Amino acid sequence: MQLYNTLSAEERKELIDLAGKQRLTLSFYAYAKIENPKKFRDDLFIQWNQLDALGRTYVAKEGINAQMSVPAENIEAFRETLENYDFMRGIRLNVAVEQDDHSFLKLTVKVRDKIVADGLKDETFDVTNIGVHLKAKEFNQILEDPNTILVDFRNHYESEIGHFKGAITPDVETFRESLPIINEQLKDFKEDKNLVMYCTGGIRCEKASAYFKHQGFKNVFQLEGGIINYAKQIQEENIESKFIGKNFVFDHRLGERITDDIVSQCHQCGKPCDNHTNCENEGCHLLFIQCDDCKVAMENCCSTECQEITHMSLVDQVKMRRGVKNGNMIFRKGKSDKLLFKHSGELSDKSLAVAEKPRDIRQKIKVKKVLVGKAEHYYPKPQVGLFIIENNELNRGDKILISGPTTGNKEVILDRMLVNGNENSLAKIGDKVTFILPFRVRLSDKLFKILE
Repeated sequence: MQLYNTLSAEERKELIDLAGKQRLTLSFYAYAKIENPKKFRDDLFIQWNQLDALGRTYVAKEGINAQMSVPAENIEAFRETLENYDFMRGIRLNVAVEQDDHSFLKLTVKVRDKIVADGLKDETFDVTNIGVHLKAKEFNQILEDPNTILVDFRNHYESEIGHFKGAITPDVETFRESLPIINEQLKDFKEDKNLVMYCTGGIRCEKASAYFKHQGFKNVFQLEGGIINYAKQIQEENIESKFIGKNFVFDHRLGERITDDIVSQCHQCGKPCDNHTNCENEGCHLLFIQCDDCKVAMENCCSTECQEITHMSLVDQVKMRRGVKNGNMIFRKGKSDKLLFKHSGELSDKSLAVAEKPRDIRQKIKVKKVLVGKAEHYYPKPQVGLFIIENNELNRGDKILISGPTTGNKEVILDRMLVNGNENSLAKIGDKVTFILPFRVRLSDKLFKILE
């Protein structure tokens, strides 16, 4: 019984491209009493794996929280796997506004203590006594009421690239941090104000609304289905968007555009930008906003220190990280003294620039290719890439494709190469090959030979 992934991310990406079928990125959640989360997890994995469903899902005794990528042709069969359970019959699937076939490249279903880390003791209040759900039109209307206080229950790196106008946006890194902060900040408005809240897909507000009702707030409301569902409704019903900018999402895309407004800056140069990236240094992985120019100049790194580390050999990088207990320092969310233009808590409702119209990410150029090897190292001064030949042969004159999540897809003609240190016109399996490249390659990059 297979309960794990057998393909790497790159292998999965290639299979998706070869299949040429549209995939849908979606999310859903449900609070329910699950007696045996482990069995529930195993059953879901087996069913979803058969449908080529990918994504990240957490299950706990309190319910399920999922972000998925599902082949469009399998969406009804996927829904049936959910509706086998009474508590998920008729469940709302929040389908992404922008689709990306590579949003998720593996299937993980994990058992957790909670489906959202909220830090709350659920037994101390009624978690089912939630706030009133509002659809997009109703949500817009209540925002016009001067007695409304709007709160963003996402984190600083999410609200920075997009938020509802006039919202309180706590400068926090986790959901659990925001609850006591907002409770203290609004303690004098429990009786006479409308406490209206929103998050990405609705799950955080589901628990937060019950918590704030327990804290004594009389008029509590939440955006039904979060920003994802709001974006869908304003498109379908031609409603004005009170949200400005991008909605941060927790998949490969890191954001989907709701309006053309750019409300944030590149953290390195200050240019209007709302594209998140993770630092290329494996020992850092800081999440931050980086424009295309800085991405090239800094080689996808957050600082010159990290940039220098990425130029070291893989062996030396691993040695440097060995024994360093940095825990949460890895995958930190956008806060570092190296980022000169990071302004947490100083968010603006004004557009800094207008985004260029994105290309249709579902339109892909189909290239017939065969995998030859992988990148081993890049020498920046001579601009030379080192590759290990693992499959097939490589010949001088071949048209090659180098592909990776950061490098993208780069095509070149191989007019000269060194094989095991000597100039040669043929490389075989096991050989080490070096050749000049006008761009940097990375350890995760794959080397393909394009077949005419």
